Amino acid sequence: MSDRGGIFAGEDPIAVARRWLGEAEATEPNDPNAIALATVDAQGLPNVRMVLLKEIEADGFIFYTNYGSAKGQEIEASGKAAFVMHWKSLRRQVRVRGLTCRESGSQADEYFASRSLQSRLGAWASRQSEPLSSRARLVAEVAKVTAAQGVTPRRPPFWGGIRLRPLEMELWADGAFRLHDRFRWTRRTVEEPWEVQRLYP
Repeated sequence: MSDRGGIFAGEDPIAVARRWLGEAEATEPNDPNAIALATVDAQGLPNVRMVLLKEIEADGFIFYTNYGSAKGQEIEASGKAAFVMHWKSLRRQVRVRGLTCRESGSQADEYFASRSLQSRLGAWASRQSEPLSSRARLVAEVAKVTAAQGVTPRRPPFWGGIRLRPLEMELWADGAFRLHDRFRWTRRTVEEPWEVQRLYP
């Protein structure tokens, strides 16, 4: 498309999103990798929550979670998810919709090992999304896990990565007088090449 250049330059929207995240890391005061992740439950009712995106790779976006959590169960049931990443300092956003799969091998092990000891023990102790009677109960669970796991806890079998492979991506940048720039990339399967269109703001 002749008028798509500047910050939108490139044929691969995943690569553009990675470039934008790199720019945001220099300007956003907190969590430039935060995404609002959307899933749907068994009744089709949407859920959305903030999570931290940990990696952007050539084929998709990776975040980590407890597979027994509400989001983990909803992703497992549907095999799909969506997210939006918004940077107020850059006045840009990225929307992503696509297919999901677990990332539960050596890559997840390496990421888990890189986390602080407290975060690793917390992953073992938290029955994410289940009712909790009190904070004291959670602290007691962490103490119990610490005694059982020691200072080098392995990755829990119920905790790991989710890889979202996009079928649709939209990149948006703020424009004067609300004449924003929006480009949408689409493909029918993750193996096909991208098609891109400019959208009305």
